[in-house]
Amino acid sequence: MFVGHNNYSKEDILRIAKEENVRFIRLQFTDLMGSIKNVEIPFSQLEKALDNKMMFDGSSIEGYVRIEESDMYLYPDLDTWVIFPWVTQSKVARLICDIYLPDGRPFPGDPRGILKKALKQAEEMGYSSMNVGPEPEFFLFKTDEKGNPTTELNDQGGYFDLAPMDLGENCRRDIVLTLEEMGFEIEASHHEVAPGQHEIDFKYADAIKAADQIQTFKLVVKTVARQHGLHATFMPKPLFGMNGSGMHCHQSLFKEEENAFYDESDKLGLSNIARHYMAGVLRHARSFAAITNPTVNSYKRLVPGYEAPCYVAWSASNRSPMIRIPASRGLSTRVEVRNPDPAANPYLALAVMLAAGLDGIKNKMQLPAPTDRNIYVMSEEEREEQGIPSLPLDLKQALEELIRDEVICDTLGEHALAHFYELKEIEWDMYRTQVHQWERDQYLTLY
Repeated sequence: MFVGHNNYSKEDILRIAKEENVRFIRLQFTDLMGSIKNVEIPFSQLEKALDNKMMFDGSSIEGYVRIEESDMYLYPDLDTWVIFPWVTQSKVARLICDIYLPDGRPFPGDPRGILKKALKQAEEMGYSSMNVGPEPEFFLFKTDEKGNPTTELNDQGGYFDLAPMDLGENCRRDIVLTLEEMGFEIEASHHEVAPGQHEIDFKYADAIKAADQIQTFKLVVKTVARQHGLHATFMPKPLFGMNGSGMHCHQSLFKEEENAFYDESDKLGLSNIARHYMAGVLRHARSFAAITNPTVNSYKRLVPGYEAPCYVAWSASNRSPMIRIPASRGLSTRVEVRNPDPAANPYLALAVMLAAGLDGIKNKMQLPAPTDRNIYVMSEEEREEQGIPSLPLDLKQALEELIRDEVICDTLGEHALAHFYELKEIEWDMYRTQVHQWERDQYLTLY
């Protein structure tokens, strides 16, 4: 009844909506910054929406268009139909939409469309799908008597702890049950390293479905947390001195049923395709960081000592580099890119990582030697000697790297790049000119 990503027809959806007495439908899409937006319609308008005739004003959406070109159309993806299990009084369903211009062209600033364009390029190179297994982490904080979030943690648990240390366990269990009711296949759910930090892993899917699922996952986590009197945040580094939240992305390319990353004759089980792909990801890593790590706060996570990767390297046996090769082989052979964080727009993040990997394949880029030592204990000289660069130190540096990389800029397209860059420059400038509490603590009495 609730499952998303089935092969639904227009008639199926109208029938199910009627049988289940669905009163409202949310037509969902994602803005450039990764925030979920929706236009809610009553059941009486569902048929019109399914005929791609539902319009909205694009000028009010972050990074979309100016007022004089604001009319846009929502084209629902029928396979994303799902009824929200948590709404009890009037049932509400959702459909995830692609954004189109009035002349029938896909809107170039639609993040989902940008990922589809990158996947089309992979298809033209002979890869039928990109499989992605995301691991978004989050924190649970207590709320105050007005329901506003505090920075007070609701537990003192650590990695894989159980109740009574892990007081978030009931909330996490309810999140898992809700996700399963919505068609997710949950593989694992556990407490993460930091107190108050959690991770729920769901089964890999093709890239579009995986990005859709990340957005749905965030919505469910925040909704269920609120029901438990908690605030869930996907902010990359909410607390100083503790691990931040990442969103490791396991990825592989397939040619129909065959995993293009696997080669049983290789001692690591990796094909040349996988090696070229990784080389491309490493080559473009500093440039796509602005997309995979898109906030000022993201770079507080990418520092040594908290299990987050800050160096551009790879290994099959070591967790400090940016790319790790998990142990599974055969159809499960994959590359785990560990620098993205859950503040990233998942559609854009997957698009730029895919484009970087495809560039590596196209140009047969040579993969550097693996780094099997702990990079955190290496000196700067040792890292330089081994050719291991760092990821950008802050958002400003990341934006400078982004704008210089033709492959990543082309993937985003002119419209999205210009708007993303402008919004992020404003963010950096506001941060740079703000006086922070740390500065007052350090300098107010000293000088």
